[in-house]
Amino acid sequence: MNIKFDTVKRVYFVGIGGIGMSALARYFAKQGKVVSGYDRTQTGLTLELEQEGIDIHYVDDVNLISREFRGSKEGTLVVYTPAVPKNHSELNYFIDNKYTVVKRAEALGVIAGVKKTLAVAGTHGKTTTSTLLAHLLSKSAVGCDAFLGGIAKNFKSNLVICDKQTNMLVVEADEFDRSFLSLNPHLAIITSVDADHLDIYGSHNEVLEAFRAFTGQILEHGVLIVKKGLDFTPTLKSNVRTFTYSLKDKADFFISNLEIKDGFYHFNLNTPVGEVKELMLGVPGLYNVENAIAASTAALLMGVNPNELRAGLSSFTGVVRRFDVQYRGMKVVYIDDYAHHPEELRAAITSVKDLYKGRKVTGIFQPHLFTRTRDFTKEFAQSLDLLDEVLLLDIYPAREEPIQGVTSTSVLDLMKCPNKKLCSKEGLLEIIRNEELDILISMGAGDIDRLVPEIVNILTDRKL
Repeated sequence: MNIKFDTVKRVYFVGIGGIGMSALARYFAKQGKVVSGYDRTQTGLTLELEQEGIDIHYVDDVNLISREFRGSKEGTLVVYTPAVPKNHSELNYFIDNKYTVVKRAEALGVIAGVKKTLAVAGTHGKTTTSTLLAHLLSKSAVGCDAFLGGIAKNFKSNLVICDKQTNMLVVEADEFDRSFLSLNPHLAIITSVDADHLDIYGSHNEVLEAFRAFTGQILEHGVLIVKKGLDFTPTLKSNVRTFTYSLKDKADFFISNLEIKDGFYHFNLNTPVGEVKELMLGVPGLYNVENAIAASTAALLMGVNPNELRAGLSSFTGVVRRFDVQYRGMKVVYIDDYAHHPEELRAAITSVKDLYKGRKVTGIFQPHLFTRTRDFTKEFAQSLDLLDEVLLLDIYPAREEPIQGVTSTSVLDLMKCPNKKLCSKEGLLEIIRNEELDILISMGAGDIDRLVPEIVNILTDRKL
């Protein structure tokens, strides 16, 4: 479906409150389009959109769609998220009346089609990498707009609109449901190609095929930046330049002299044209250093100079729920993280243990999806075994129905860690009220984030 950005006058969002949908809604509104939408529940994010002048309602009722949208097919774009059920009456009204109806990824493609797009893909690492890249470009003379998969602390938003003229657009390229195939980027970063979303893809090989198809959409004379050592052969158009990056090995872009000072990583960045010295990353976490190499590679290739890079890296404050230090007391440090894949858990836990060497690390984990838990039961157990103590919550189902025999106990039974407990959310808070803690990390992509303020309150009350 070939939709021209300039022909769009009105945009209606079915499921406007999602992190990606809300960013699109904000962007279209800022470009002077009339924006309205539906969501199932009112949240802080939807309230912000309402305060910005976007009309939102929370009941699935065709009569609540404003007259401006109901009478005008020409110039109206309807955007929906795959999370919306197929029997949704508003969505079906637009489909039945032959409006232009697209998924979120296709709407992003409409915007990206008129920009020089820098797309960050990968089964993990893409949110922090794309956010850091957007920050580095925004802090430089280059500038950029950006659509992000999380709330960037520097921007206090998931959307970045540049205050200077720029044709550069940074986007998080999501492999879920093959969404990233709606993009034709000038530059692409691939951070990882692990098996994930097997409920969609069926096999790891199908995941790899999707990433190959994505690299095949990089424009001629474009750029591919890929983590060194990935078991992955891209498909590329002619004249696409390829660069590798690495945290540990020599690559086109790699680091040296890595050390921790005052809880932050300092390092030099080696590039094909020389060394950029005395860099410091403003957020903790070893895996964030790896993300920083990828983002720095793209930034330098797009014209950011070494001094701008140095200032951008040190002033980066991170992404909400990505190695997010929530509490730092006299005895206890509490970190919250979005990790929900075994490799993400491994990266988060390894980073904590590297930063707080020799200290006891207690991990809270809420598995996300029955299918993911089923597909990676053994791998989840192995990653959680890196912890000194594990508090395991029930599986968060999200869009799925239960699968017989697939529970958190399946993971717990395979774990070798002697200090492991299955507990309810109430039971978890009781443990935090009474147990001796040292370093605490909560992980998961479900609703575990709703417990974070309560955990912080308990730690504050205990004066730990």
